[in-house]
Amino acid sequence: MISRFQNPVKVEFAAVNDLIVSSLHSDVDLVENIGHYIVESGGKRLRPLLVLLSAMANDYRGQQHVAAAAVIEFIHTATLLHDDVVDVSALRRGRQTANSQWGNAPSVLVGDFLYSRAFQMLVEIGSLPIMAIIADASNLISEGEVQQMANAGNPEIGESTYNEVIYKKTAVLFEASARIGGILAGQCEQQMAAFGKHLGMAFQITDDILDYRGVVGDIGKNIGADLGEGKMTLPLIYASEQADVETSKLIKDIVKGQRKEEFSTILEVVEASGGLDYALGIARHQVQQARLALVDLPRNPHTEALLALADFSISRMR
Repeated sequence: MISRFQNPVKVEFAAVNDLIVSSLHSDVDLVENIGHYIVESGGKRLRPLLVLLSAMANDYRGQQHVAAAAVIEFIHTATLLHDDVVDVSALRRGRQTANSQWGNAPSVLVGDFLYSRAFQMLVEIGSLPIMAIIADASNLISEGEVQQMANAGNPEIGESTYNEVIYKKTAVLFEASARIGGILAGQCEQQMAAFGKHLGMAFQITDDILDYRGVVGDIGKNIGADLGEGKMTLPLIYASEQADVETSKLIKDIVKGQRKEEFSTILEVVEASGGLDYALGIARHQVQQARLALVDLPRNPHTEALLALADFSISRMR
């Protein structure tokens, strides 16, 4: 499915993959083993793809978008390694997480290696604006991770806090990826940033819906994983706001880690409340905003791929 978005940048995308593999070189075997395991685990490479498409949609003719795309993928992969340790996750992209295979300490340390390698590559690119974007995005991602951890088990989390967290944890790196493409091309930086932000929000909201409605083989993690970790995602927030006193208490107890045997009941409650439909409506609005951000860009295969990518973010709901 995702290959159709890669077609306009097929050559550049292959170059990014080659650069990622070569940049994983280390004299420490464990670093290479874990690095290759997570990087080659079947991810869609959406964020580096966004760098390439955003740059070339704006008629960029250089080569730095390839290195910038690899940097983005390393930053993203490092966050995944750290996230899985924090969340005690056993499944990622349909297979065992690195921490399940090698343990927490190696996963964290290899995540640190990927972060540092990304910044080495940034120095080679030599663009202070791009460095600033990556530095700021990395800081916000870390802040969002801490914020989500602090919020776990708190059933009083509302929609505004939820939006703040998913922007930091997910959308900010989409935003940075698209913005970098605009910077490299020397135009439409703000339009590309807006596109990336709304695209990232749509992807995360849809992922949170799939936590209730998805299939393990499709989403690559166990259904109900977020609920099991006490996360108040948008469908559950809406259901909680609509619930009667008894159902509200059930939701609060489960989010606090109590009455886990009633997970299936919560899935039914979220569905019946309209929480999934509400969240999907919000995701669709984010897609509309993403598409609007590109309204003044020239139409070319790269722009069309970006628009199709926006539609794909919610078409995963089936």
